[in-house]
Amino acid sequence: MAPTEARRAGVLGSPVTHSLSPVLHLAAYRALGLRDWTYDRIECDADRLPGLVSALGPEWTGLSVTMPGKYAALAVAATASPRAVAVGAANTLVRQVSGLWHADCTDVDGVVGALRAAGGYQPVDGAVGVVLGAGGTASAALAGLSELGVRQVTVVLRDPSRAESVVGCAKRLELPVSIVAWAEADFAGLASDAAVLVSTTPASAVAGLADALALAGCVLDVIYHPWPTALATAVLDRGGRIATGLDMLLHQAFAQVSQFTGQVAPREAMREALRAETDNVLPLPLG
Repeated sequence: MAPTEARRAGVLGSPVTHSLSPVLHLAAYRALGLRDWTYDRIECDADRLPGLVSALGPEWTGLSVTMPGKYAALAVAATASPRAVAVGAANTLVRQVSGLWHADCTDVDGVVGALRAAGGYQPVDGAVGVVLGAGGTASAALAGLSELGVRQVTVVLRDPSRAESVVGCAKRLELPVSIVAWAEADFAGLASDAAVLVSTTPASAVAGLADALALAGCVLDVIYHPWPTALATAVLDRGGRIATGLDMLLHQAFAQVSQFTGQVAPREAMREALRAETDNVLPLPLG
């Protein structure tokens, strides 16, 4: 099927009504001249994902996958990128010529792109990082930090029993990690020593720690609604560098669009569409 023919793509998740992915993908398709391409929100939990994906017709070219289906997406794919294997989860499924699905984790691009562009992070020899939280986003953060040259990461967990996924990811990345229980963490000390800090936890969980966490050299707060978070405010108040979940969303979508269409993502069109959809609520330009 030629790229100019009608194709379908979409985002799977539950809940999915809030997803901004259609804004980004549709803006990209129109900018690329793919007028007949569609991109839909599809309510789908992890249990339903394998059956739904296997039933899709050949007109489906790609799927974005949000929680709770990222682990199931990796399992349903016939092949996977090394970084998806390392993370242990996939947010991207791309239809191959064979008809089978290939899994990738462009969340890694989201972390790297957000920190480079919006946060202004530059690799530092021997850099150490901090990740707050567990799960797929935390593992993607580990992969992103590894790509940026961070050589050691402390992962702080409210429930250390959930450490298995991030420890497994770190081993596959050959990235040294230390696991610290939330109740025992010296947040100010960890942040002061960190070249970069990534928070994947709810805004309310870190609100009381914002001033301490803002001491990190560069911060990525994956939460973007409501904005600004207490952590973002603390970083901005001290003149620090902040990257947001919207920056992460934007940069992971660049990679998805390229994989779905086989063309270079129209970054400015996508950036402007996201900025318009969020009513310019961010206090700094999207990176």
